[in-house]
Amino acid sequence: MLKNDHLESWDRENFFHPSTHLAEFARGVTPQRIITSAEGCHIQDRDGNRLLDAFAGLYCVNVGYGRQEIAEAIAAQAKELAYYHSYVGHGTEASITLAKMILDRAPDHMSKVYFGLGGSDANETNVKLIWYYNNILGRPEKKKIISRWRGYHGSGLVTGSLTGLELFHKKFDLPLAQVVHTEAPYYFRRDNLEQSEAEFVAHCVAELEALIAREGADTIAAFIGEPVLGTGGIVPPPAGYWAAIQEVLERHDILLVADEVVTGFGRLGTMFGSEHYGMKPDLITIAKGLTSAYAPLSGSIVSEKMWAVLERGTDENGPIGHGWTYSAHPIGAAAGVANLKLLDDLKLIQNAGETGAYLNAAMAEALGAHAHVGEVRGEGMLCAVEFVKAREGRVYFDASEKVGPQIAAALLAEGVIARAMPQGDILGFAPPFCLTRQEADEVVGKTAKAVKSVLG
Repeated sequence: MLKNDHLESWDRENFFHPSTHLAEFARGVTPQRIITSAEGCHIQDRDGNRLLDAFAGLYCVNVGYGRQEIAEAIAAQAKELAYYHSYVGHGTEASITLAKMILDRAPDHMSKVYFGLGGSDANETNVKLIWYYNNILGRPEKKKIISRWRGYHGSGLVTGSLTGLELFHKKFDLPLAQVVHTEAPYYFRRDNLEQSEAEFVAHCVAELEALIAREGADTIAAFIGEPVLGTGGIVPPPAGYWAAIQEVLERHDILLVADEVVTGFGRLGTMFGSEHYGMKPDLITIAKGLTSAYAPLSGSIVSEKMWAVLERGTDENGPIGHGWTYSAHPIGAAAGVANLKLLDDLKLIQNAGETGAYLNAAMAEALGAHAHVGEVRGEGMLCAVEFVKAREGRVYFDASEKVGPQIAAALLAEGVIARAMPQGDILGFAPPFCLTRQEADEVVGKTAKAVKSVLG
C-alpha cells in the first residue's frame, strides 16, 4: 500500500519498545509492525497483512477484537465522566459495579477489590498489603516472599524480583533480598527423568520445606504462584501440586497469592484458576482478562482474613497510605463491566474450555510424535509445544540456535501469530476465547507446516 508519512522512521527514532533488542531495532535489523485494525481473532497491519492472533495480544484480548459493546461503554463513560479519583471514599458507578461483579465471580472467601492499572502494579500492591498485614499483627520479621523459578509476576522492582526469569533480572540488580525462589512445577524439565508425577510433586514440596527451614518460617510472609505457569513456558502443574503446596503454607502460616493475571476470567475454562485447582488464596491478582485489554485495569482481590487485619490497621494508624492516581479509573472500569457481561452473554468461558481442549488435542495429534517435539501441553485456551534436539534423554537445542524464534517466524509467514517463550524452545498459544474449531484447525495445520520447514 502507498504510504506518504513518516511513521516507520518516527517509530525507530522515538519509540522505546518494551522487551526489544534496542540496538537492533534502531538499526533496522528487528522488523517493525504497525497494527491498524482488528476483528475477532485477527489483526491487520498497515501493509495489509491479516494475521490470526493465536496469542490474543499478550494473552489478554480474551473476548476477541472489535467488540463494539466495550468500545461504546468506554466512549459513553468518557463523555459522561472521563476521570475522578477513588481516594477517601470516592467512587463511580462503573468502579463500584465492577467491584461487585468481580466478587460475585470470585471464590466465596474473598472480600474487597483494590484497582490498579496493570498486573505489575497489582502485585506491588499485594506485597505492600502483605507487609502491612504482618506489621499490624506484630510480626515485623515476617516479610520475605517465596516465588518460583520461571514464574512471571511483573517487571517492576519487587515484581521483577518475584519473576523467576533471567531476562528480567540481568543487569537490573534484581532480585531484591526480600524475594526468594523455589522449584518450578515443571515436570517435563525435571532433573530426574525417572521420577513419576507424584514423586516430582513430593520433590517440589521437599524443596519448599527446605527453603522455609533455611530462611526460617518466622521470616516468610507469603508464597506467590500462577495457577498455570505462563511466560515461563505455559506449564500446567502436575496432579496434586497445589493441594500439597497449600498444606505446607498453612502449616507455616504463610499467605498464598494466586497470580491470575493470565488465568483469571476464563482462560482455563473456569472463571478463575484458583477454582480450577482447588486453591484458597489470600490475595488474587487480576488484570488482562478483566477488560480483555480494551483499557488498562488490574486488581488485587483481598480475602476476608486479610481485610479484617487491614481494617484494624487503619483503626490503629489512620488511613492506609497506599494509592495510585488512576486506581479504579472509570474508563477502565466501564470496559471491565462491559467485558464481563460479554463473557457471560456469549458463553465465551465455556467456549474457551471446549475449543481449548480441541486445540490441545489437535496439536498433540499433529505434532506429538515429531522427532523434535518433546511435549505438547496445555489447559483450557492455553497450549504450548516444546522442542528438543533429541527426545531420548531430553537433549535441548543450544539457545544460540534460536529454534523457537525460527518456528515462530515461520508460522508468522503463514499468517498465524504465536509466541516464542523465553528460556527454552517453546512455542506458546493463548488465543481469544471466540476461537472457532475451524480457526483452531488453521492454527494447528500452519504450526505443523512451520515446524516442518525449520526442523523437517
